[in-house]
Amino acid sequence: MQRMLFPPLKALMGSPCVRLLVPRATPRTQYGCSCGIKRPWRPGQYSTISEVALQSGKGTVSLPSKAAEQVVGRWLLFCSGTVAGAVILGGVTRLTESGLSMVDWHLIKEMKPPTSQEEWEAEFQKYQQFPEFKILNHDMTLAEFKFIWYMEYSHRMWGRLVGLAYILPAAYFWRKGWLSRGMKGCVLVLCGLVCFQGLLGWYMVKSGLEEKPDSHDIPRVSQYRLAAHLGSALVLYCASLWTSLSLLLPQHKLPETRQLLWLRRFAHGTAGLVFLTALSGAFVAGLDAGLVYNSFPKMGESWIPEDLFTFSPTLRNVFENPTMVQFDHRLLGISSVTAVTVLYFLSQRIPLPRRTKMAAVTLLALAYIQVGLGISTLLMYVPTPLAATHQSGSLALLSAALWFMNELRRVPK
Repeated sequence: MQRMLFPPLKALMGSPCVRLLVPRATPRTQYGCSCGIKRPWRPGQYSTISEVALQSGKGTVSLPSKAAEQVVGRWLLFCSGTVAGAVILGGVTRLTESGLSMVDWHLIKEMKPPTSQEEWEAEFQKYQQFPEFKILNHDMTLAEFKFIWYMEYSHRMWGRLVGLAYILPAAYFWRKGWLSRGMKGCVLVLCGLVCFQGLLGWYMVKSGLEEKPDSHDIPRVSQYRLAAHLGSALVLYCASLWTSLSLLLPQHKLPETRQLLWLRRFAHGTAGLVFLTALSGAFVAGLDAGLVYNSFPKMGESWIPEDLFTFSPTLRNVFENPTMVQFDHRLLGISSVTAVTVLYFLSQRIPLPRRTKMAAVTLLALAYIQVGLGISTLLMYVPTPLAATHQSGSLALLSAALWFMNELRRVPK
């Protein structure tokens, strides 16, 4: 009887499905969202994606936990790519002054572009009722209007594609049980941020459609709303990219030395500085500040221009004075490339894995390329192709900073 009973029972207890249902004896630390928040697992909880699905009564999942993490990681990497495309396309839309061509916002209705001559003329007539046409484009033809309309239309449709890229796979993975508890919270935040982005984009456009009787300046969107729109897009991009890298790249078991601790802190500060520099570019774009003082390294004939503090109160100059806005963006750019250079040399003093060293070299190279693109854009009076490349370079530099930070992340005990 023992020979007949114990071998099958022993084999059953050794099967993977049964092992997943056995509570763990010791607590583990699981990484949740892209913010790096650690949530300790209590004894008796399940830690892998497969275990969460089995615990919720969904039965055996079609993928083991590691494979599911790889799928989710690749999905978030793809999503971060779509966000990068939206940022780049939005920058081109701004550079071609196309953002105010669509004067209405409808989630479904505006997905169908005009097809007949009558529909195009009706759309053009609506545009003619707003300040941009009256002040800036009063001699615009219908053919020229079609170009800027299609630019804004492509940006809006790309934004909807970004929303679908996040929401539909998230619902599928959630139903399949491929998301752990922490990842579910992260995905909810990301999907909510995507929806917020769409509303914030229209809120930004509305600021450029408002009549301002006392102003004869070129109609443009509020630089504050533009910065908020870009900033939330950058947060969405960084969160998606960081989470995908954390799922896809094997973690290094680096010795926790004081040098590594300081390098990790400096890397975080450098990434924050790069983010702030990219965000300040929204104020440069919103105020057309790249069209003043097209010289380098001096601004005109002096290092510090005289009209730096023209507005009153003084704080207004930081966000509303084109001269100050460009001056700040220059300082932030120089500070960023200096910090990246210091970070690179600090990383050379510590024995690091090959992949981490590659991330450091990539970050350094992109920083100097970005500086070169910025100076060239300024000296050549902001040509659209070069300015769009400079904006794209800020995303590439931010990506490299996140990659290097991810390489240095702590191994959970």
